[in-house]
Amino acid sequence: MAFNIRVFAIAAILLSATFGPAQSSRFTSAYSTLDLDLCTIRSRDRQAGGATWSCPPHNGIEIWVAEGDLRFFVSFGKKARKQPAASQTLPPWNRLNDTLEWRIGPDGRPVATILRWFTEFDGRADGQVLVVTRLPDATSKAVCHVAYVDARSNPDANVLARQAADTLAAGFDCSTQSPVMVGKPGPSL
Repeated sequence: MAFNIRVFAIAAILLSATFGPAQSSRFTSAYSTLDLDLCTIRSRDRQAGGATWSCPPHNGIEIWVAEGDLRFFVSFGKKARKQPAASQTLPPWNRLNDTLEWRIGPDGRPVATILRWFTEFDGRADGQVLVVTRLPDATSKAVCHVAYVDARSNPDANVLARQAADTLAAGFDCSTQSPVMVGKPGPSL
């Protein structure tokens, strides 16, 4: 019995030494709700039918949403409306899902968001795209789209979007790079 306890104790020490740091260096997710009814309308263009909203921040990160010409735009940070993401949308008419996934880096700070956008063709809602958006970090204050994943063509779309957020967001240069399509392309874009 003493031998089994000692082996268990040694194994526990080795496992914690081996996996402890690795676990802390992994990315995690946090979730918030993106409900425009809970956001403050900042401007409204009644003639064109567009509007801009300021939504409750998540962990101090401000959320800015705009709609114009039946397309949405989402950006983040104190100067969200001046970021590249504030002018990025999907080509087809679209609307936003209400769940926002925040990818949290090894240092505990959000590095990217993942948001499901529903696209429409010929007046029919028939597409879904996961949009990965880079958040500001110590090297760059820019916020922009990094990757798109067609959720209809990729059964593992959420996994692909998380991988894109974790591997592409930090090194992505919003001024010189364009968002990439990850996974199998589909009809949603």
